Amino acid sequence: MKMNKVLFMTQAAMIAAVYVVLCIAFEPISYGAIQTRIAEALTILPFFTPAAVPGLFIGCLIANLLGGGILADVICGSVATLIGAAGTYLLRNKSRYLAPLPPIIANVLIVPWVLKYGYGEPFGIPFLMGTVGIGEILTCGIIGLVLLAVLEKYRSVIFKMA
Repeated sequence: MKMNKVLFMTQAAMIAAVYVVLCIAFEPISYGAIQTRIAEALTILPFFTPAAVPGLFIGCLIANLLGGGILADVICGSVATLIGAAGTYLLRNKSRYLAPLPPIIANVLIVPWVLKYGYGEPFGIPFLMGTVGIGEILTCGIIGLVLLAVLEKYRSVIFKMA
């Protein structure tokens, strides 16, 4: 079934806006070498709608710009979220427990390099992979799966495909 273009754009815009608001609201823990970006819990949304893929990418892009990120962070961090969201969308017909894996993996493999070489963090790549990984597991793996379970109950109402 084809999704109405207006509905698609509206969902994408709302997801982007919520991502940005969550990053700004939790700014002290959303940025830096040791971060737990609460907005990353939204990366499970492609499980429900393809509109979440561009929505999360645009939301991350805007949040990174507003958070004062360097160009490498704005681009690479946003691309990591895009890759993760696309991966979640591709796994949507598999187990719901797989939904948080693509964002976790994408961020663990990309973000530490930006932190090390873009921001000059003194920590090694393995340490940064660990800190990013812990933050992603908390937000995507735990909070994201709780959000997924709650949203599954209201799937037909919230993610209505016109």
